[in-house]
Formats: sequence, structure tokens, C-alpha cells
Amino acid sequence: MKHSNVQGDFFSGIDLPLNVEESSSLSLKKETLRNWQQSIQNYQNKLFQYGVNHSHQFSFFEPTSTEPLRKLDPLKLTPLPLNFWRWPKSEHHGPAIYLVMDKPKNNGCHLLLYIGETYAADKRWKGEHDCKNYLIAYEEAFHKAGLSTQLSIRFWTDVPKETKSRRKLEQQLIQEWLPPFNKETRSRWVTPFTSLTH
Repeated sequence: MKHSNVQGDFFSGIDLPLNVEESSSLSLKKETLRNWQQSIQNYQNKLFQYGVNHSHQFSFFEPTSTEPLRKLDPLKLTPLPLNFWRWPKSEHHGPAIYLVMDKPKNNGCHLLLYIGETYAADKRWKGEHDCKNYLIAYEEAFHKAGLSTQLSIRFWTDVPKETKSRRKLEQQLIQEWLPPFNKETRSRWVTPFTSLTH
């Protein structure tokens, strides 16, 4: 095999010419990416439509209330661009649960990609963040396959101020929604572009 599979620089902006072998690989990748999105949407759509199932039990040993979970409707939260933190004035301050979402144009359904918690909504996304690497790889893979993304971040500020309680709520939400970029659920949704993040 004379062609080596070389990964280009994310930020080079240089389009490499495609040969026939690469073109067929690209369409296969397009189908793979769509199927990956669809499997997540098939699971999450019921939560977007009907909310958290009242009978869901998170632990056999520790009873938990689903009341705080039922309060969250991700689609009612204001979508912000991922670079919102560069704005001169932030809309959100203090403790929050934040959700990174996509709305693929090919089918109009939403995807909840990541759930996190913070004590300072206006500062958490500024620095290094593991999820940012996944988002770069995600956008790059979809762009190269000719698929578009509409990424946003949303903040839910009606959350406990105490860190331990907020983290417990974050974990419950992760177990309920199973977002693919959280470390707790990555193995469930094996991403077709994970190799780009290593």
C-alpha cells in the first residue's frame, strides 16, 4: 500500500487533493458518522421529547430523587456559541450545569454531546478542557466528510450551590442522557473519530 494514512493539521486550512480511493473512503466515513449520530439520537430523542422517566433508578443502594432531573429541559436553555467566553460580558455567572449540544442539519434532531458542572459559569470553558479536544476532532471529521455541525453550549443555573450536590446531579444527568464525550460514557458510543484526539 503506497498511500499512508496521514493526519493533517487541524488548523492548517490546506485541502489535500483526493484520489479515487480517498473519495470512496470519504463517503464510507460520511455514512459511519451519520450512523454514529443516529444511534445517539435514537437513545436521546425520548428524553428530549418526554423528559426523564420517573421510574428510572440510578442506584440499587442509594435512592435518589429524579425531581431535579425533571426540571431540566435542554431545549429551553439559551444556546451560546462555544467561544462565548470571549465576549466582553458573560450572560451566566456562578454555579451551573453546562451542556454542549449539536443540531445536525441533515435531520434536525439535537444531540447532547457533553454534560459538565462548574462553580463559575463565566470561567469554566476558558482554559484547557478535555471536551474541547473531542469537539475539535468532531468538527474536523464532519467537515471533511461534507457534513455540517451547529455546536452550542447551554447553561442551567437552577442548580445546587454546594459542589458535592452539584456533582451528584451532574453524574445523574450523565447516566440518564449518556452523552458521548463524557469519560463515563465514551466506551458506550465508540466514536469514529477518537483517534484524532490522541
